Parts: sequence; C-alpha cells; structure tokens
Amino acid sequence: MAPSDSPEAKSISAYGVARSTIKPEKLLDQDEIRKIDAYFQASLYLCLGMLYLRDNPLLKEPLKKEHIKARVLGHWGSDAGQSFTWIHLNRVIIKYGLEILYISGPGHGAPGILSQSYLEGVYTEVYPDKTQDEDGMRRFFKQFSFPGGIGSHATPETPGSIHEGGELGYSISHAFGSVFDRPDLITIAVVGDGEAETGPLATSWHSTKFLNPITDGAVLPVLHLNGYKINNPTILARISHEELASLFKGYGWTPYFVEGSDRHSMHQAMAATVEHCILQIRKFQKQARESQTPFRPLWPMIVLRTLKGWTAPHDLDGKKLEGFWRAHQVPIPDVAVNPNHLKILESWMRSYNPEKLFDESGELNSELKALAPIGNARISANPVGNGGILRKPLNLPDFRKYMLPDIEAGISVAGSMTNMAKFLRDVISANMTNFRLFGPDETESNKLGEVYKATQKVWLGQYFEEDKDGGNLATSGRVMEMLSEHTVEGWLEGYILSGRHGLLNSYEPFIHIIDSMVNQHCKWLEKCLEIEWRAKVASLNILLTATVWRQDHNGFTHQDPGFLDVIANKSPEVVRIYLPPDGNCLLSVMDHCLRSMNYVNVIVADKQEHIQFLGPQDAIEHCAKGVGIWDWASNDQGKEPDVVLAGCGDVATNEALAATALLREYLPNLKIRFVNVVDLFRLISGTEHPHGMSDKEWGAIFTVDKPIIFNFHSYPWLVHRLTYKRPGQYNLHVRGYKEKGNIDTPFELAVRNQTDRYSLAIEAIDRIESLGNTASAVRERFIKLQLSAISVAYDKGIDPEHIRNWRWAFPSKS
Repeated sequence: MAPSDSPEAKSISAYGVARSTIKPEKLLDQDEIRKIDAYFQASLYLCLGMLYLRDNPLLKEPLKKEHIKARVLGHWGSDAGQSFTWIHLNRVIIKYGLEILYISGPGHGAPGILSQSYLEGVYTEVYPDKTQDEDGMRRFFKQFSFPGGIGSHATPETPGSIHEGGELGYSISHAFGSVFDRPDLITIAVVGDGEAETGPLATSWHSTKFLNPITDGAVLPVLHLNGYKINNPTILARISHEELASLFKGYGWTPYFVEGSDRHSMHQAMAATVEHCILQIRKFQKQARESQTPFRPLWPMIVLRTLKGWTAPHDLDGKKLEGFWRAHQVPIPDVAVNPNHLKILESWMRSYNPEKLFDESGELNSELKALAPIGNARISANPVGNGGILRKPLNLPDFRKYMLPDIEAGISVAGSMTNMAKFLRDVISANMTNFRLFGPDETESNKLGEVYKATQKVWLGQYFEEDKDGGNLATSGRVMEMLSEHTVEGWLEGYILSGRHGLLNSYEPFIHIIDSMVNQHCKWLEKCLEIEWRAKVASLNILLTATVWRQDHNGFTHQDPGFLDVIANKSPEVVRIYLPPDGNCLLSVMDHCLRSMNYVNVIVADKQEHIQFLGPQDAIEHCAKGVGIWDWASNDQGKEPDVVLAGCGDVATNEALAATALLREYLPNLKIRFVNVVDLFRLISGTEHPHGMSDKEWGAIFTVDKPIIFNFHSYPWLVHRLTYKRPGQYNLHVRGYKEKGNIDTPFELAVRNQTDRYSLAIEAIDRIESLGNTASAVRERFIKLQLSAISVAYDKGIDPEHIRNWRWAFPSKS
C-alpha cells in the first residue's frame, strides 16, 4: 500500500486499476484470469436473471416485456463483491484443501450467493427441479423474490447458509460461533459497510480475544466497502486508508486492502491477498498447535473496496448508477414499461456473453465447472452450513441425582440456582468439545460459579497477577463472557447452528437488548421446519435470572420481565417458556431443554435462596404436566373450591402460597385450590399451541365458575391474552408486574404491583360472593398487616422477619 501521506492512500475511490496491500506478483497467469473472470460473469448473469427474468433465461431471443417478472424485486448492490469473493475462495479451497464456510452479512445479497451454489451444482442437488439446463435456469430465476419461492437474503432455503442477514449486525459473531471447537474450519464473514455501522457488529470485532488457535478454527472477515447504503454514503467508505487501518489495528486485526474496478487487475490482487491471509492463518495455527501454547495474533482481514453495483451501466438517463446508491436495489426498476430501459437491460445482460458461458442446453461449460471444488469442499455443500447433520446429543448426567431430596413442602429453603449449577458443571465436564456456557459477565453473579470446578472462562487478552485470585481466566475453557449481549448471543447462535449445544445466562431486565436478534433466530427455525433437507439443531436455551422481583436494590431500571411477551409473539412451533417454582423443577426443566431441538427455550428462575415446594418425584411429574393442583397446599379435596389461587414463577408462587395460608388461617371454612404453572404455554388452547390444554382440562384445574386469583411473574395482560376465550374467563383475575418500581424492599415492590400476599388475599375475599360482608374484619386485618410491613421496611430498610422468613404452616391435607 502506498504511504499514508500519498494522494493514492488518501483516495477513497473504487475506480481504476487495483490497488492492494499485497502485491500480486503475477500469481495468476492470463488464462487463469480469463477463466476466473468468465466464472465471475456467469455468476453476475445469473444474479441479473434472478432479479428480472421469468422466461427466456439464455436470451436466445430478443428480450421482451413478457419475459420480465410482474414485480421486479431484489438487490444488486453487493452481489458482484460477494460473488467475486466466493470465486477467489474456491481457488484456495482447491489449492490447499480447505474447509470454508461463507457468511453473507450485507443482507439482501442473496443473488451473489445463490448463483454460486447453482454454478457449483449444490443447488440442483438440493432442489432437483432447478436443473443445470435452460428449463432449470428458468425455474431458478423465477423462484427468486417470487410468491412460493425464496427471499432475497441468504435464507434457510440457501444451501450452506447459517446466517440470513435480514437484520444487520451479526455476521462476525455468528462466524466466530461457527469456528469455536472446530479447528479445521475457516469461516469467511463478508461484512457490508452499512452493516459495519451497527452496534452489534462493532463489538463483535473483539471476538478474537476469545479465539484459541489450538482448538478453534479461524474467521477471515471481508469488509466490503461499496460506498453506499440505500440512499446514503457509508461511514467506513468515507474515511482515509490511514484512519481505517488504524481502526482495525486497534481492534486487533491486520487489514489488507484490495481496491479498484478493473477486473483483470482486481482478480490478480484478490487472489494474492486471499492466499496471503489463508497462509497467515495457517501459520498462526501451526505455531500454536505445535507449541501447544495459545496466543492471540493480529488475525488477518480483508478490506475489499469495489463499486456499488459493480459492472452495472455507468449511468442511466444521465444519472449515475454504477458506484452510486441507485445501484443498491433493482438498478433499472421500470424495464417492463420503458422500452428503452428494456433494451439497456438486454445489452447489459448480453455484455456477460452468456452464449460463451453456457452451452446450448444451458449447462455451464466444462472449463468453468472445473474452477469449483467438488463434494463437500464446495462452500454451499459444507456440512457446517446444515449443522443439524453434525449435531450429536449431549452426554447428560442423570439430573435426578442432583435433586434436593428431603423437601418439606413450603418449609425447606435452598438456592435453586446454586444447586442447578452442580448439574451444569457436570454437563460441561461431560461435553468439553460441544457445549459452552455464554453470558454477559454474569455467570458468577447468577450463582453459577460451581461450573468453574469443571472449566474456566476463555480469555486471550492480557493477564495480570491478581487474575489468579478468583479470576477463572484461561486460554481454553467453556465459559464465554463479554459484556455485549449481542455478541454472546451471536456466538451461541453460530455455535448451535453449526451443530453444537449451549446455554445463555443473563439478567432478566437486559435480555431485551437482544429482543430482535432472538426474533430473527425464531424466524430462522420456523422456516427450517418447512425445509426437508434442513436437519434439526439444538435448541437455543436462555436462562433468565436476577429477576424483576429481586431487583429491588437496583431499582426501576432493572425491573422488566417483558421478554416473555416478546417470545410469546413467536410461532408456537419454535418457542417455549418455563417458570419453574423451585430447585427440583428447575433441574427437570433444564434437562428437558438441553435435550430438545429446534426451539428457543426461555427459563425464568431467581438466583436467590427460596422456599422449596416439591420433592424429586413430585417435581418431575409436575414439570411433565406443566400445570397442576398442589394437593398439599389445597383444602378442597372432594369438594367445590370457593376460590382458586395460582402462581406462575418462583416469587409469584411464594406470595400466592402465603396468601393461601392467610386465608386458611383467618377464614378456615373457605375451600381453596392451589395451582402452579411451570409451562406458560399450557394456558393456551390446545387448538393454538401444541402444549395447550383443552377447555375440559382447563375447567378440571381452574374451574369454569369460580374466581381465580392468578399471581404471575411478568406483566398480567400476557396471561389474559393466553387464556382468551377460556370458559369462565371473566373469573380470571391476574396480578403481575405493572411497571411500578423503585429502590424498594422485595415486599414493597410486590405491594406496589399488588402481587404481595395481602393484596392477593384481599382480592380473593372481594371475589368470593358467598362471603358477602362476613370477611370485612379479616380484610381490614390484612390491610393493617400490609401497612405495618411497609412501615417496618421504610424504617429499617429491610422487610419484617415474618415476611422474609415466612414458612408454610399447614399439614399436607385438612
């Protein structure tokens, strides 16, 4: 590269003869360049065909408007740069026997990817009707962005893809997730320069600090600077080489630039640069593996600057097209109604010389076919791109051995999370190459520190002497922590989509940071269910703790259980929500989730010590049912209950049970049924969700004509939504978080939201019509007790002892 003070270095133009950090030195001869460029032209021709054509795929007759799709959809802007990159990867795959996965970050760049899969024959193998002939090409073109066809991203229908890119920012983190514990894999992550402006992408550059060159593969990012987004220039395309190089050196990378528009010299420069980067990666890995000494090199990356919509007409009607934002989407959108533009499109497509690339039948000519690898070495055939076929079930210890044995219901106290951590410790120990625990600096805080007896945190940054004192840092380990929920979630997604297993633990209030990211994963899973060749992957498991009801000390900002609403919006085919009330239920749920496939499982459990409710066998049976009557807490056996009290969530259940005890103590003639819900989707009708109950089941548990006081962990309207049209729905009275919080004691926080025991007991009295006015004195008593407890909290800064250390005081049945 020229000195930073030279005019060339300060230029940010993508026009002209290639300029590159690595000098080409004639790596390719003229015939190789001719063939590579012909392959490039074949790819670009297919890209245009996907955007525009529904017929006449080889242009054997003049292009007419009847050959054009009724709706011309798709994106052209990044196709050429992505196709160009893929072709040069093919060369090094063949030369060095590499295993390469390709991640398309720019989003709507699928034509550049799909064209490659079609050219190398994988697309036809996966979709036999998309044959490599004229009729198959016609079908291939028509399906793109067409009803009943495929989308314009690298969707699940795209062979070799584990990253759709519909929402930008996750290509690098997904790439790193794919190479952890896969030492022979090199994942190429093409990062769009628009994508590079997102927060998640910015943090993910730091992933090199967690990559062990002995046990892991490598990621080679290709930052594709084509200068524009939809209607604006991109930031990184408008800064100098010096500034851009400094930025990535500061991130810990070694950037290699390839810039220009002249195809002949660009092929030479890209070939030399890709080969240099591959050899650098192999050099670093060889050094680490032979010495068995992990280290963090300044891994190579490529900055590829090409024109936006490279190879498009330079201008259209006097307005700049190639190299400008107008080439971002469909470059010439009105060809069906503008005859002059139709001629321009035809001339453009014929400039790639399709008659020289494809034979009369429509098959790619043989000398070009030889440029693609064969078998699973083809990028779109890489088994990692369909990770479910590589997935092996976890070797799970028997979770029953970790259960708390001698439980006195409502009396025993233990740490549900600290006990579950022992199980998780041994899960990790038994699966040291295909399971990782992810989290944003919260594993210890979330009471999962027991796992450090089996493993350590991965850390390839600097070490200080004091790190030996409880730092748990190591160059190898199974715990991945970085204070970016986006990055750790991206790592986990990449890890499981490439055939492995994992768990993300996070504070409940801040899991919202990845709301839309989890949304995208849910959509990916749902679409995969419709694709026969996609093998099932391990479920994405999210453990939420530091929950809303125990964030009293951190205040209002830390009080938000609304992630459950986000998950409940997703397809019932791919999401599950569990709220285990105690430690034994948490173990049962965790074992179930780690064994499951193709779900997003959300598990909500507090990390503090709690009253325990169920012994081992009772917990297993209760979790299997998902919802059930707790006979030991009820006194309606053989009779109609006067009221049903229900709890969903550990703290919510505790308060509902305490309310039950108050009612039984002060109104002993009342018949009370106590219900607990573990599986939230059991509340939905069975016609709407595979876990849902029938109305008859609902009535058998909750009744159809008695008041139900339902204490819920999250926002109350979610339960009303899930139970819409249930028999006797008007009897359902839900209490939950109502966005009322502060620096409160736990009991104050519950009172603010009417989820405390006294509010629940008063609600029950108000709803039981048969009581009339007979319980007025009891009601006043509960108000007085509530006010007294609040007064103590304000005065002492802590809840009264009888609230903090409440225990169930009734025999199992009465």
